[in-house]
Amino acid sequence: MTVPFPFSAIVGQDQMKLAMVLTAIDPGIGGVLVFGDRGTGKSTAVRALAALLPPVTAVRGCPVNSERPEDCPDWAGVTDTALVERPTPVVDLPLGVTEDRVTGALDIERALTQGEKAFEPGLLARANRGYLYIDEVNLLEDHIVDLLLDVAQSGVNAVEREGLSVRHAARFVLVGSGNPEEGELRPQLLDRFGLSVEVTSPDSIEDRIEVIRRRSAYETEAETFLAHWQAEDAALRDRILAARAALAGVAMPEDILRDCANLSLALGTDGLRGELTLLRAARALAAHDGAAAITRDQLRAIAPLALGHRLRRDPLDEAGSTARVTRAVADVLA
Repeated sequence: MTVPFPFSAIVGQDQMKLAMVLTAIDPGIGGVLVFGDRGTGKSTAVRALAALLPPVTAVRGCPVNSERPEDCPDWAGVTDTALVERPTPVVDLPLGVTEDRVTGALDIERALTQGEKAFEPGLLARANRGYLYIDEVNLLEDHIVDLLLDVAQSGVNAVEREGLSVRHAARFVLVGSGNPEEGELRPQLLDRFGLSVEVTSPDSIEDRIEVIRRRSAYETEAETFLAHWQAEDAALRDRILAARAALAGVAMPEDILRDCANLSLALGTDGLRGELTLLRAARALAAHDGAAAITRDQLRAIAPLALGHRLRRDPLDEAGSTARVTRAVADVLA
């Protein structure tokens, strides 16, 4: 099995890496959307994230990665309730996937060979307490998008078909990547991503050379290369764990709450999800930075990621959403 390219070894793309680290600290932020040109490291970063993330404690025999035996669904018939550590689940949702494969369905083999009506879990069961990754998310079929919206909203996957009535927890961080040239993303799904990042190819000669150098070392001197960068990943994993432990204690001053509301009003974002996500992500960043309270520095860093994809489109604004957020941050947080 090929070891993924180390997360810490990815050159540049700082905002993309920051967004992914923040969702590892607080999965409640709501996922990451990474849009950009082909060949900019989007898929590489997601694969690397799987190796970086701390393990989860789960019931050995549970198909939905339940943390405690009492959380295991009845239909699973779990007999092995020992607690074990597993890698954080990172599940791919391929284009063209069927609804049955996503949600789960009747186990046809058991029905035919044993005459039993049993449930065969789908990708949502495997992704519980982990990450669900969709490459080319903007090309996903509409009925699968609708299904994901329902599950992301409730945190529960409910299957009612073929005489089955099954429910199980399905709480996951949604990570999507895509190329905007290949199609727009439906607004309903776009709003479900907590953070959004636009990535581009490096425009620095030095960065491009470093990309070539590291990729070549990964392919030709893998043992030495991985030994160095896996140590860097381990240090980042420790920072994530420390930030998780500190998260609840990070203070949210009243003036920061007002700044969040003012930013959303200045930008005309739809609904209240923008400022809630902004505050949550800023708190995760403060925990990552070792700060006791959220400051305006965290808001400045996070605002483009949390608010840029929530703006109403302005066809007369050629500068785009990033420039609009930058202007609003400069005005509100002056």
